[in-house]
Amino acid sequence: MEGIGKYFIFLYSMFVNRERFRTYVRQTVDECVAIGVNSIFLVAIVSVFIGAVASIQIYHTLSSPFASTFLVGYGVREMTILETAPTVMAIVFAGRVGSSIAGQLGSMRISEQIDALEILGINTTSYLVLPKILASIITYPLLVIISAFLAVYSGLIAAKFVVSVAPEDYISGLRHMFDLYSVYFAVYNSVVYALLISSISAYRGFYISGGAVAVGRASTRAVTDSCIAILLADYVMTQLLLNPSI
Repeated sequence: MEGIGKYFIFLYSMFVNRERFRTYVRQTVDECVAIGVNSIFLVAIVSVFIGAVASIQIYHTLSSPFASTFLVGYGVREMTILETAPTVMAIVFAGRVGSSIAGQLGSMRISEQIDALEILGINTTSYLVLPKILASIITYPLLVIISAFLAVYSGLIAAKFVVSVAPEDYISGLRHMFDLYSVYFAVYNSVVYALLISSISAYRGFYISGGAVAVGRASTRAVTDSCIAILLADYVMTQLLLNPSI
């Protein structure tokens, strides 16, 4: 409980004694490049293979001769939009971006750069952490959209050339009973995941103590805690947004 309370105090401290707006714009743009643009290649590779594998596995699952092949496209669409693109990519994002944020802030803490900024009267949590959180919230939903598109498209390629499903059947499955709310659900989840990953990783890196070994330990804990938070948030968001009885 002490750690949770300290985490929320850490979040609150970002909005006290803030810097000028222009400073955050510059910092946030730089972080968008470091966090979002530099993650596109990794997200693309993972998405392409997940979409292709899902398409092949769903096809072989439909062993019944009465099952229509359009269900391949339907299954890939549902799995990708509801779970793979926002949640699985969040774990990949935590491994790539979360460890980077924790390591960067941890190195600054060990080398006393954060202490130097605080002596100058700068709110270090606001100046160093807030742009990273804003950049994550801006870029990660865009990465989720890219991931969903690539997964669905790679599923189409695999369905056509590997398991010989007609593209028309696959596209028919994509359109079957399509609900736009599922896209909104994925975007809502991605915003929550981005906030959790960036803030937890920054918290772990900001408050480390010790030598260089502590930086690696903080990065590991940042990824572990972020993954646990993602899974908990996934359950809560699914209950709140997809369960009509609540």
